[in-house]
Amino acid sequence: MRKNLLLFAVLTPLFCIGQTNMLITSSTTEQVIIGNYDPAPYAGTQVLDPVDLASQLEDAISPDSLKASLIKLATFRTRNSGSDTVSTTEGYGAARRWAFQKFKEISQANNNRLLPSYFQFDQSICGMGQHSNVLGVLPGSVPSSGFILVEGHMDSRCASVCDVDCVAEGIEDNGSGTALVLELARVMAQYEFPNTIVFMITTAEEQGLYGAQAFAIYAQQNNLPLRAVLNNDVIGGIICGKTSSAPSCPGLNDIDSIGVRLFSQGGYNSKNKQLARFIKLEYQENLLPYVAVPMDIRIMSPEDRSGRGGDHIPFRQRSFAAMRFTSANEHGNASNNTGYTDRQHTSDDVLGVDTDGDMVVDSFFVDFNYLARNTLINANAASIAARNVPLPPDFTAIRSNDKLIMNFNTAIDTQTIRIALRSVTNDWDTVYTLSPSFSDELFCNPSLPLYVSVAGVDNYGAESLFSSEKIVSTSATKDPETAEDKGIELYQNHPNPFDEATWISFFVHKMPATVSNSFVQISDHQGKVIQQLPVQIKPGMNEVLYSHGYGVTGAFVYTLIVNGRKIESKQMIFAN
Repeated sequence: MRKNLLLFAVLTPLFCIGQTNMLITSSTTEQVIIGNYDPAPYAGTQVLDPVDLASQLEDAISPDSLKASLIKLATFRTRNSGSDTVSTTEGYGAARRWAFQKFKEISQANNNRLLPSYFQFDQSICGMGQHSNVLGVLPGSVPSSGFILVEGHMDSRCASVCDVDCVAEGIEDNGSGTALVLELARVMAQYEFPNTIVFMITTAEEQGLYGAQAFAIYAQQNNLPLRAVLNNDVIGGIICGKTSSAPSCPGLNDIDSIGVRLFSQGGYNSKNKQLARFIKLEYQENLLPYVAVPMDIRIMSPEDRSGRGGDHIPFRQRSFAAMRFTSANEHGNASNNTGYTDRQHTSDDVLGVDTDGDMVVDSFFVDFNYLARNTLINANAASIAARNVPLPPDFTAIRSNDKLIMNFNTAIDTQTIRIALRSVTNDWDTVYTLSPSFSDELFCNPSLPLYVSVAGVDNYGAESLFSSEKIVSTSATKDPETAEDKGIELYQNHPNPFDEATWISFFVHKMPATVSNSFVQISDHQGKVIQQLPVQIKPGMNEVLYSHGYGVTGAFVYTLIVNGRKIESKQMIFAN
């Protein structure tokens, strides 16, 4: 992950701009990703309904297997993107050949169904001119239906981004994500899905997300049918460091072995947030009733931690739905400032410590059971997304007090559908399941903002990815002087809050004749102005993210100012 935005700006002269000569080294694998192949040779041994598959995935995912991968990753000494590519035992070259061999072994154990390959690109990074991501591609049974991408970066670093001499085992950042991707390939390779699933281990994340960016550019330029991106970065540790990039953990040595953060860009009508909500819904319905240790899945407001970034971002920038899994607790903010004692981006990001002097690590910084639970969340979500369930037709929605009336462009007479309602949080408030030709009344809050999206359901009860959100105006019983007739309607912030940031939204029903000097002003109850957030006024929904910081408590007021004139104020309460 990037150290911070300032550092990234300083470092960019070290690298040439733009990747060139991007290619998948196996023509067979390339044709599968494009969707031009015969699926018969890759037919799976098992096609299961979602619940049975989730149960089998849970049984198959092995903490010991994850541990073995991490132990091996530690042996390469460093996986810096500019490190040795010739040695058979050290450096990034040895590491990527090992990962390729792992994909190959998985394939051999599953009738050669998983296709290992490299994604190669040219770019000068830390003195190295050519770089490769490692791919394991599981062909789908419907070639034209697209693919799901699950990724994690394998490169590691110390304080200096191009220091290839320091020991950088990078176990949490990001050996944990690499091990997770390999384990997913191992347990999922026996199953058949309509969509292709691509397991990708990226390079040069630490220097600027270059490995992911190259593949995202390749996907965009070739119009590849990439449906969803699940990025895993810093996903196995449970111990909080002294420092941590907001929004994150409370402080030194706090332990969280059940929380996992889902970062994604946007608020209203964001395909990225919709993907995060889909992942959480699939966990709640397929896994939560059965797992021994329930996980607390937290849909975060920002795209990433403050001043940080990850490999989901290049995909989102090119309009692919993308999100990031990250542990609830991180050991440091990677600042490496004077007095920095945390492990992230140092030689101390190791597997653990030997507490009894027998030369064997016996106290681990990564919790293998926790990492296995996060692997299962990924596996379940990817397997449902890869079923390629079609969306229902487009719709309109009308609210009358506490009733919601749905109207579809074409009749819903053969397809079960799901309707998701959301108001003032990042989560869906209610998800209805409706049978064909439904006549059920849908209930909703009569006064809060209402966002509606829909999904199709297949014969096994699996959902499609959800549609774009549509906003349904508040009920007509509102005072017209404070709602639509006013031209601009200020909504309650969401969430209110729990993750150190909150979205402030307003809907422009009628554009002002001119727009200037417009902002959202944050004040305390004594009237002291805390911050002013500039806004660009446009018709429809407008949103601005306010990052208030960890540990802020109390009631505050936010006010929308347009053309220097107060439009409306609302109160928000911070309790974390």
